[in-house]
Amino acid sequence: MYKSVSPEFYLKVFNCPHCGAYANMSWSITENRFGRYGERTPIHVSRCAHCRKDSFWLKTAEGEEDDPGQGIMIIPAGSIAPMPHPEMPEDVKADYLEARSIVNNSPRGASALLRLSIQKLCVHLGQSGKNINNDIGNLVANGLPLEIQQPLDIVRVVGNNAVHPGELSGNDVADIAITLFHLVNEIVEDRIAKPAKLKGLFDRLPEGAKKAIEKRDGKN
Repeated sequence: MYKSVSPEFYLKVFNCPHCGAYANMSWSITENRFGRYGERTPIHVSRCAHCRKDSFWLKTAEGEEDDPGQGIMIIPAGSIAPMPHPEMPEDVKADYLEARSIVNNSPRGASALLRLSIQKLCVHLGQSGKNINNDIGNLVANGLPLEIQQPLDIVRVVGNNAVHPGELSGNDVADIAITLFHLVNEIVEDRIAKPAKLKGLFDRLPEGAKKAIEKRDGKN
């Protein structure tokens, strides 16, 4: 099962921004030393158990009791959005990666690019790619389940409204943007990765068993 969790301050497990692996993270606090005495800084460090590389975070708000508070990742400076699903088609991945590279500074631009990636993904699902709303409607008519139709429409509507003044506020888009990346990956997992995996398993069945199944289905 494909797993993708965006980096988050003091989260124990997420996808490493260096290697992309879903891995355990250990956390520590840095210190400044001036003369004989040291003092803690607001810079915290997470270390990936898979690649052993460090990410540096700036603490921006104190928490209460056991709450570590809030922080933002400053090194690496890349996006905290999840990496693309490994089975994502290359033309879809190009827009996805561009969106990922700008989401920190332009959630609206990233959302619009994700809408474009969905439009291209519809082509891989057998649609024309000319009108994304019609494509999704055709997929629904052909049996697309609700749990996939809704993510498709969420990315479509948010990506469309993000570039139209008055439709969604900048804060609204910023709050939703990272979730859109996860939705695109979930669509790829359900519509491309899972069917390919199941087909591979079915192809490994003995020929006699496959012929018996074809005969059974033909009678039905």
